[in-house]
Amino acid sequence: MAQAQLDQVVKQSITYSYIISQPFTFYVDAYPMLQNHLLNQQDQHIAYGDHSPAVRVIQQKLNNLSYYDEEIDGEFGLFTEYALKKFQIEHAIEPDGTLNIETVQAIVASEQHYYMNELKAIDYPLQHGQENDEIMGLQKALYYFGYYTANIDGIYGPKTELALHQAQQAFDLPETTTLSQALVETLQEEANYSTLNTSETTKANEEPTAQSIKNSSAFAMDELIQSAKAQLGVPYQWGGTTTAGFDCSGFVQYVFAEHAISIPRTVSEIWNQTQAVDQRSIGDLVFFETYKTGPSHLGIYLGNDQFIHAGESNGVTVSALSEEYWQSRYLGSRRVSKN
Repeated sequence: MAQAQLDQVVKQSITYSYIISQPFTFYVDAYPMLQNHLLNQQDQHIAYGDHSPAVRVIQQKLNNLSYYDEEIDGEFGLFTEYALKKFQIEHAIEPDGTLNIETVQAIVASEQHYYMNELKAIDYPLQHGQENDEIMGLQKALYYFGYYTANIDGIYGPKTELALHQAQQAFDLPETTTLSQALVETLQEEANYSTLNTSETTKANEEPTAQSIKNSSAFAMDELIQSAKAQLGVPYQWGGTTTAGFDCSGFVQYVFAEHAISIPRTVSEIWNQTQAVDQRSIGDLVFFETYKTGPSHLGIYLGNDQFIHAGESNGVTVSALSEEYWQSRYLGSRRVSKN
């Protein structure tokens, strides 16, 4: 799709005419695709101490992605910097806590996935009052493009129907109360194009650097977490180091080895050869004192107070750090060197 066509799609939003008249003041409240469109036009290297609408937009996006839960005020303070660093670590970006080009691209791509990944064709006529996850996926996708502006609640009503019809009209598709595969594919194509457009625009004047080359092959934290979760349900086995059965350190060693990262075999050795951190991030190791003095159990931190580990009772499972048992035995968090 040409840029002129993309601009036309953007302008079909019922909020565009108002937002575009005062873009630097109000676009934090615009729909995500328009935010991305306008964010493209800004100076992307924003850092601690800055105050701008662009910071508000990034705070909102990080909030949607569950990285930032403080006030959305446009002030680039400690909480914003911490949220950006956490996002950068999880997406294999140098964690400098600044809003650089690479980070903007990754945030835009992650947000697109958040809004579009639940969009599926609905081949039956929708009725007012109907409620399900498919309708919620439809609402999220229509919100991404600016057609839907009400609460995302998974309930099909007049506002959802109006938004669906506006999208159908915009792409010259039949106006129906079903979500056709043609509309699904069209919306996904438009979303992919807008993300690609953001990437190409921000890269236009950027030359490759040694650091960017290093980052391109950096450790992918999300892939490690996926590897860990793939072992959920594997039984506990004392001394186990394979998918037939794990003990706690065997499990952690196995997961990191899948990504060519070598760590020691025992809990105490892992403790001694990792780096202590004050603020844990996803992928860090959490240690506990259980059956003997000193570190004797560990797991991999997943975020949101949760960690994955191989426990004697349930094998590979997810537990909460706030549980009384784990909270009372928690020793600290440490980080594996990925060099």
